[in-house]
Amino acid sequence: MAATTCRLVILAVSIVLTTCQTQDTNYVIGAGIADITGPAAGINMMGYANPGQISSGLHLRQYSRAFIVTDKSTSSSPVVFISTDSCMQSQNLKLEVIRKLKAKYGSLYTERNVCISGTNTHSGPGGFHQYLFYDITSLGFVNETLQAYVDGIVKSVDRAHLARKPGNIYVNTGELLESNINRSPAAYIRNPPEERARYEYNVDKNMTVLKMVDAEGKDIGMISWFAVHCTSMNNTNGLVSSDNKGYASQLMEKNFTNSDFPGNGKFVAAFAQANEGDVSPNTAGPKCLDTGKPCDVPTSTCNGRNEQCVAFGPGKDMFESTKIIGENQYKKAMDLYHTATIQLSGPVDFRHSYVDMTDVIVQVNATTKVKTCKTAMGYSFAAGTTDGPGAFNFDHMKGDTTGNPFWNTIVNYISAPSGEQVTCHHPKPILLDTGEISFPYAWQPSIVDVQILRIGQLAILAVPAEFTTMSGRRTRNAVTEALMKGGLPANTVSVIAGLSNDYADYVTTYEEYQQQRYEGGSTIYGPHTLEAFIQELVVLANDMTKGVPSSPGPNPPDLISKEWGFVPPVVFDAAPQGFGALLSKLLPSYKQGTRVQAKFAAAHPRNNRRAEGTFLTVEHLVSTDNWEVVYKDSQWCTQFHWARTSTIMGESEATIIWDIPADQAPGTYRLQYFGDSKSLFGEITPFSGKTPSFLVTA
Repeated sequence: MAATTCRLVILAVSIVLTTCQTQDTNYVIGAGIADITGPAAGINMMGYANPGQISSGLHLRQYSRAFIVTDKSTSSSPVVFISTDSCMQSQNLKLEVIRKLKAKYGSLYTERNVCISGTNTHSGPGGFHQYLFYDITSLGFVNETLQAYVDGIVKSVDRAHLARKPGNIYVNTGELLESNINRSPAAYIRNPPEERARYEYNVDKNMTVLKMVDAEGKDIGMISWFAVHCTSMNNTNGLVSSDNKGYASQLMEKNFTNSDFPGNGKFVAAFAQANEGDVSPNTAGPKCLDTGKPCDVPTSTCNGRNEQCVAFGPGKDMFESTKIIGENQYKKAMDLYHTATIQLSGPVDFRHSYVDMTDVIVQVNATTKVKTCKTAMGYSFAAGTTDGPGAFNFDHMKGDTTGNPFWNTIVNYISAPSGEQVTCHHPKPILLDTGEISFPYAWQPSIVDVQILRIGQLAILAVPAEFTTMSGRRTRNAVTEALMKGGLPANTVSVIAGLSNDYADYVTTYEEYQQQRYEGGSTIYGPHTLEAFIQELVVLANDMTKGVPSSPGPNPPDLISKEWGFVPPVVFDAAPQGFGALLSKLLPSYKQGTRVQAKFAAAHPRNNRRAEGTFLTVEHLVSTDNWEVVYKDSQWCTQFHWARTSTIMGESEATIIWDIPADQAPGTYRLQYFGDSKSLFGEITPFSGKTPSFLVTA
């Protein structure tokens, strides 16, 4: 498929002619974005496993960003890569998405060629998993969260499908410093010295960027892969946030679009996740809260207590840290985007299998075979990480159960692990033997996805877990070698797309597993998990280069009809002053760089998540009675807070915050709040409230 690019040529005789130059394109490309923000209040957040971290408002909305690529020279099926501002994926989420896509598009988009990857924000609502273990802190299954994610993901694919056009894709890779550190160096150092010597850093510093343009060279979208946890917002945060990667996306999308409002432009920028298993954005490192000194490195404790060891930085608080790490990723991606010259060419292809990871025989060498295990969580899982410590004084030394009566009681109540499990997972001391529990339904997955998407000389290795730095390196190296042996060019680039399609916790190397830090304790299929994943991905790579289909594998269960949920519904709302009534006084004027704060009589945000809408606006008076919206609830300078003031009476308050930018145009402004109240009879009624006008001055 070719397109024309026209240019003006001025001849010597001053006659202006138009000439057209044919520009070849290799692919058909579509990009789309949609809001997936879940319940903004009253739901436990997914990521830190902190029962007390309940959503209570909104800072940055969550989005799904979808990219469809088809080989223009053949009638082959497309590949679809979707990056979502969520902690991870879940099996029932992907199953629901595929069900809806098949209903619309038939066999065009299936579980085989669609990859859904999470950014790993720890500030999004939970309860969207189909396995019990991941929904415990959210009081079970929360259908509101699942449906918000499913509907938004499908809508992003719809928009990408409608936006398809001929174009080209370029790839570029470069080094980004001062944006990530290794949070488990004591485990990383267990990897062989000769292997570590091949790498300058104990985390991956490289960012890989895809630049997508149409036939006229106009920008379509960008995907970046860079390994860093989205844990800049810590476990005290109650505001829904897409964290550092979501903020980076907003910055880049704003740069390429005329719209100031996130999610409204045609250019789509995804800052996708890679092998971030042991990688923290808190670059100031872990310090003791009680002394300010560095934590004990092997155990991540302070005076014997893990709760006191917390990593911070680089900013003065979690908001500034999020902004700094987000801006770092954005600036590097912009640089790589504008300097990308390596053009992708060649087939679009994919391979996918479901694998029972609890029963994989791994050929370690010519004479030795080992086997993966049924799922289990180790004691160090309960210690948490320096990004978010656990609450019961566990440390990262294997086997230590001292001072943890809470967890010991749970373990004894659930059942002790079998001898086979103890042997299989050794040296992991098993805290929760999830693989031998089936009540009320499965606790963790046995059957998971493995998948490779190919676009020319790029291979996207989609894995359903959080691979550590060295685990990701070994995986990339092994699969890239297999692809090149099978005929792919020497400049083949492989990227890890972590947290894709479903979720199976962490994957460490065999050596790191021996240390039994958090990541090792959360490697649920035992010490040979990494080798099993590599083996299965290499099988897919070999099938791809041979042009043969891969085994579909055993179908995973669909447990959505069996899931338990105990989050109570919103019963009713009440506001004696009237919904939307202003409950606080504002000053007549504010200076640039200061904060405006307004409190309103509110209703529960769960009544209407206001998808692709807003709970607030900041409005500028541009002429008599003509108010222009300048900010909404997903922009950095605004915050929406909600609090229940009387559960019995159904009363609540909403607080709107506007941090006035230092360069905000002076003038007359006001704030508006938008909500939806629920009556005792279940009727939902929208309402709004606004402040009096006020001045912004220099």
